[in-house]
Amino acid sequence: MCLKRTIAGDCDAQDLFDVNVYGVMLFTGASAGIKGFPKSAPFAMGKFALRGLCQSLARELSPQNIHVVHFVIDGGIYNPDRDAPYNDPNKTLHPDAIARTYLEISRQDKSAWTSELELRPSVERF
Repeated sequence: MCLKRTIAGDCDAQDLFDVNVYGVMLFTGASAGIKGFPKSAPFAMGKFALRGLCQSLARELSPQNIHVVHFVIDGGIYNPDRDAPYNDPNKTLHPDAIARTYLEISRQDKSAWTSELELRPSVERF
């Protein structure tokens, strides 16, 4: 019941957890959450909101040893079953490389937590 109230803002998140809890929450965003692009306002709104949610959760939950990370995916993700540019491994992010990065970040020592990380292929303009 407290989870529903937390989402509505009626409950402190600490009430959800035992005293010795720890964990990681990983969220996937996009470059549209950092900068808006023409004709992408609805997508940008959602990604900006996700970024703000992650920042708020990180500040609220890090004292309870819960690591919150926002990943900015800036580029297409490789998929050999799709047409260009998604089927070009030299111009896209490889899903296994993304997964390895998520895993590495999830194992960070709490003395040096990352709160936001941008992932992009080397050829992506930014």
